[in-house]
Amino acid sequence: MERLVIASMHENAGKTSLIIGMAKALGKNIGYMKPFGDRMLYRKKRLWDTDSAAITNIFNLDMPPDDMTIGFDHSKLRFMYNEKTIRKKFLEDCKDVEKGKDLLFIEGGRGPRNGISVNIDVLSIARYSGGKLIFVLAGDENSILDDVVFIKKHLNLKGVDFRGVILNKINNIEDFQDHHLPTIQSYGTEVLGIIPYQKELTCYSVAYLSERLFAKVIVGGSGMTRDVKKIFIGAMRADAVVDLPLFKISGKVVITSGDRSDMISAALETDTAAVVLTNNILPTSVLISKAERENVPLLLVAADTYQVAKQVDDLQPLITKDDTDKIKLLEDAVKERVQMDRITGK
Repeated sequence: MERLVIASMHENAGKTSLIIGMAKALGKNIGYMKPFGDRMLYRKKRLWDTDSAAITNIFNLDMPPDDMTIGFDHSKLRFMYNEKTIRKKFLEDCKDVEKGKDLLFIEGGRGPRNGISVNIDVLSIARYSGGKLIFVLAGDENSILDDVVFIKKHLNLKGVDFRGVILNKINNIEDFQDHHLPTIQSYGTEVLGIIPYQKELTCYSVAYLSERLFAKVIVGGSGMTRDVKKIFIGAMRADAVVDLPLFKISGKVVITSGDRSDMISAALETDTAAVVLTNNILPTSVLISKAERENVPLLLVAADTYQVAKQVDDLQPLITKDDTDKIKLLEDAVKERVQMDRITGK
């Protein structure tokens, strides 16, 4: 069984998206694990890692997401396991997850140190599993170079099958290859691929927003696949915002209290992807009917506008099963830009 361990130096490097692209590009029957969960989601009275849930959904995996993660809480993990027993648990889980599969992806946490105190950091995982380790690095040329040098000088890669790095979210690939890639390669690290920044992948859908807010969809269900391009907080008077450039942006989501009829009406007069109705207040039936005609989802939530705005601000884009265009973008990027033969080759 082939195992690939996908790691990053920092949060939001794009590990999960890259796994989706690699799996689609390879066309193999995959399994997935994320031993140390760091993006917790509570669903059906269980704790899931959001990345595990996304991969499970996209690839129709038969293993429930909570079985792909050993734990989230350091104190609980320290109480339950020592290094020997957590290694045993991890390898048992590997065998369960990879049954009937061609390839197992194992995703690390936010960075190489995450989970180290409970012995399931990414380097420990790579040693336990014997998997091929790939780091996904993102950022500007200087931060990427710092990461490459840090890996080379300060990470203990003894006993690890380190294959190299994939550079992700690069703004100008031609310029990067001409002026910065030679310096990175001079440190002896294999660059396995360079993937461009793709703005489409930075957006999430209205459906994803609704799910994360635990919102009730009042009307506009067929508009849930639209991408959210901008968030607008409807706290001002409607006549004060209608001429603002931000309010005229197509695909915006307006967050406002359900009793703000003026703001909701103004939102429905422009190209709005959805309206989030806070304080658990429904607007008038006239506005609900108008939203239904315009196919603009109305999402009802119990929290107030400030709380919802904070929740939305903390959201990170995550690919879902319905994001077929984005999944195809990831697959094509890997096929075109990543040397998979140097990763999967013996």
